[in-house]
Amino acid sequence: MLDYDEEADGYDVSRGGEARAEAAARAVLGLIPDRPGRLLDAACGTGIVTRRLAAARPALRVTGADLAVGMARRAAARLPGAILRADGRRLPFADATFDAVTSIWLLHLLSDAAEVRAVIAECARVLRPGGVYVTTVDKAAAHDVGSDIDAVLAPRPRRPAQDTADDVTAHAARQGLTPCGQATFPGVGQGRSPRVTIADLGRGWFTLLQPGDPRTGEFTEGLARLPDQDRRRPDPVFRVRAFRKPDA
Repeated sequence: MLDYDEEADGYDVSRGGEARAEAAARAVLGLIPDRPGRLLDAACGTGIVTRRLAAARPALRVTGADLAVGMARRAAARLPGAILRADGRRLPFADATFDAVTSIWLLHLLSDAAEVRAVIAECARVLRPGGVYVTTVDKAAAHDVGSDIDAVLAPRPRRPAQDTADDVTAHAARQGLTPCGQATFPGVGQGRSPRVTIADLGRGWFTLLQPGDPRTGEFTEGLARLPDQDRRRPDPVFRVRAFRKPDA
């Protein structure tokens, strides 16, 4: 897994920046009731989406939480007084504190199903009856856009996906949460070119292919043979699911 303290400074630029954040926030807001209350953005990262959620809903008191020091620091600069360091598996909030909880680009990072269950359980615990939990699903699958780059990389080793829509829905059901909506949004600016993908391989972006792995060289050679080395292939399309906590 990447070191998110080290990634913090360049994180937004490498992942679509403000354009992707705007698309993500719009999708999330479409799944959250527009009324006063409190929202927790768990694993808020640099706060680039969190800030947009707060700006779009002035009547919603938004709190962001992230475990990585570097990420939380950048988020705090965007939303002073609204960010804290916290582990999504052990949230430092009382039961039924929030009217909405979001976890955008979190579940796919977790190491196993037990961690995913723990995060969803915590998000459900701090959610008030009638509240909504919103999360991204199928993150890795979204990056396979059917391009020639995907064809070259198809044999690469992959981590088992922990955030499939079916698995997340099952975990949510165990916490009494029921599906209440879904949305998609484009990963603006995240379509890869062969040259960018080669650079990503070289810095360990593909976590099961470290730079010294002989297979990394093989994939690099295959990518280097593709045409249009600087042309970005289509952007991924991300999926978001919403789950509602029943009224008391």
